[in-house]
Amino acid sequence: MSVEQRSKTDLRAVAAEPKGIVAPAAAQQKFRLARYLPAEDLAAFVGHYWLVAWDLSGQEPYVQRTLPYPCVNLVFDLGRTAIFGVARGAFDYRLENRGRALGVRFRPGGFRGLLRAPLITLTDRTMPLAPIYGLEGAAAEISVFAAPDDESMVAAAETVLRRRIPEPDANVALIDRIIARIDADREITRIDRLADVLALSPRALQRLFSDYVGVSPKWVIRRLRLHEAAFRLARAEAFDLAGFAQELGYFDQAHFTRDFTNLVGRPPSQYRRAEAGGSAP
Repeated sequence: MSVEQRSKTDLRAVAAEPKGIVAPAAAQQKFRLARYLPAEDLAAFVGHYWLVAWDLSGQEPYVQRTLPYPCVNLVFDLGRTAIFGVARGAFDYRLENRGRALGVRFRPGGFRGLLRAPLITLTDRTMPLAPIYGLEGAAAEISVFAAPDDESMVAAAETVLRRRIPEPDANVALIDRIIARIDADREITRIDRLADVLALSPRALQRLFSDYVGVSPKWVIRRLRLHEAAFRLARAEAFDLAGFAQELGYFDQAHFTRDFTNLVGRPPSQYRRAEAGGSAP
């Protein structure tokens, strides 16, 4: 069987729980989120697909906030299909009536070979599909949104992705390993510590991230720590915020609270109480 003809049983779900979704208890009541792994021939530069489907007919619109990862996304969204660079702030999406959206989350650095330019040039920006894939967003949407189910939507997206596959690049795997190390090692809270662990100079690390990720190593460290904070606060019954802030590498609780509030929209203690009660923002 060719990779283009993989069957429904070949579509594998992402096992890990998603992070970066603000107010997950309320979100589960408003939309369905599914995430799937890419076909083997695309896995070197695609991390996974995410699919959101909602039916709010007769209900008020709902705004979902997410805290983006350091990844480029190609989003199939009726009338708004585009490629999104890394967003340094939070991302708000308005859900209303009934609809679906399918996203391709590239690996950190995975879009560099397609853009053929430093990813810092795409940070906080969007671009149309045509320069990369040679077709307009409306044309790409036809097969994706005509698909009756998740599997068929993913297959249609993969047909688009196969129009252009980047050359193998060892730096993409290197970036993957670095970000995985940041995520796993709570002692990495500063760029100089990360540089020491990797046996790279801070300047070389900065250049690598600017070119392949689009944001600084410091930004990635801080964003992954805030992902962890939002994830754990949404599940905690009792919490030592001061100790938690220190664990995540913050100098004091006030600094952590300020960063968390600016990004999530509510102070940590208020966010934890709301999630414990399952209330919407």
